[in-house]
Amino acid sequence: MILESKIHGTIEYEENDIIVFKKSILGFSDLNKFILFDLKDNAAFKVLHSIEDTSIGFIVINPFDFFKEYEFKLNNKVIKNVKIEDTNEVMVLNTITINNEVKKITTNLRAPIIININKSLGEQIVLESEKYKIKEPLVKE
Repeated sequence: MILESKIHGTIEYEENDIIVFKKSILGFSDLNKFILFDLKDNAAFKVLHSIEDTSIGFIVINPFDFFKEYEFKLNNKVIKNVKIEDTNEVMVLNTITINNEVKKITTNLRAPIIININKSLGEQIVLESEKYKIKEPLVKE
């Protein structure tokens, strides 16, 4: 299958690449199907792109690549929703806000995206703890 992204161009994907969000990404209640691919020219970033709206894609990171101490516990409801049976099938992503100035790039550590990579199910959660910020600088000075 082919996705014609307005920003990322032509992206080829297979049916099994589709990640289904039963509870949609926050603020995008009408979008439930996404694909994940590497951002061209930068392996540290990926794109979580809607296949239902070609103009919607989120730049995401693996938070553990940038924040070694980042941790939280998934509640039973989330574990059930994304059908997690083993920790090895869990991928955690966080959205970032791009800026021309590297020091102004931020990530949302408060609302991680949880993906079951074996079952292609995802859910964005909001952490109750105020330990993590919505706009955490990606690069510390």
